[in-house]
Amino acid sequence: MISRQTYPFEALTPVLLYQLLALRSEVFIVEQQCIYQDLDGKDIDALHAMGFDETGQLISYARILPPGIAYPEFSIGRVIVALSHRGTGEGHRLMTYAMELIESMESKSTIRISAQAHLEKFYEAHHFEATGKTYLEDGIPHLEMIYYPKLAL
Repeated sequence: MISRQTYPFEALTPVLLYQLLALRSEVFIVEQQCIYQDLDGKDIDALHAMGFDETGQLISYARILPPGIAYPEFSIGRVIVALSHRGTGEGHRLMTYAMELIESMESKSTIRISAQAHLEKFYEAHHFEATGKTYLEDGIPHLEMIYYPKLAL
């Protein structure tokens, strides 16, 4: 069973901060062979959504940025699932959790993301739409995607 916890930066213990940075480094830098500046100054303003397995090991993570940090809208980034838990649906559960957190903070909020292009279908499953803006970021093709909430009539 996966337990989920969310922390503002100030509430991260040194152990939690180490775990999340280690997981991000393991996947985004080592596995994807991409040298980039992960510590971009945005973690301080973010909410850090984390999933832990039954042993307390961090197995999934997403960074939620409030409006005005990366985009005028809320944003979800650094979405990651440890290799050991890929293919289990954890990525979709994590994304749903992150979107529900945003909804709880600001009902009917638009969310804009920078998605690795090969994950377009993953984000489309969460009703994100490509904006048509594609670009290389750290040598990896990305596309901008946006989620428009269903507005009550």
